[in-house]
Amino acid sequence: MSNDNDHDSKHDDDLAVEESKPKLKRPPLYRVLLLNDDYTPMEFVVEVLERFFNHQRHKATQIMLAVHTEGQGVCGIYSRDVAETKVTQVNEYSHANQHPLRCTFESQ
Repeated sequence: MSNDNDHDSKHDDDLAVEESKPKLKRPPLYRVLLLNDDYTPMEFVVEVLERFFNHQRHKATQIMLAVHTEGQGVCGIYSRDVAETKVTQVNEYSHANQHPLRCTFESQ
């Protein structure tokens, strides 16, 4: 007498079972921007870029000049949570130092 379970297990060995891998989508990225104003000293903008975005002085100066001449400059590109945190940190730091420098972010 044949056991049905033995019969089924033999057929299971013949099946090619491939685990489905979920397709992971990268989270959207956001550009963090500094916006130009007529009052914040250029040196303070460079300090912000060095302190909050870890730019070397040369790169921070380039971004500061873009802010000054083009009205805004890209500080970095981050996930939404990181972008929001950096914007909050910069805006609070600027306010605490009595500068009107504004930071914002936008989708890439």
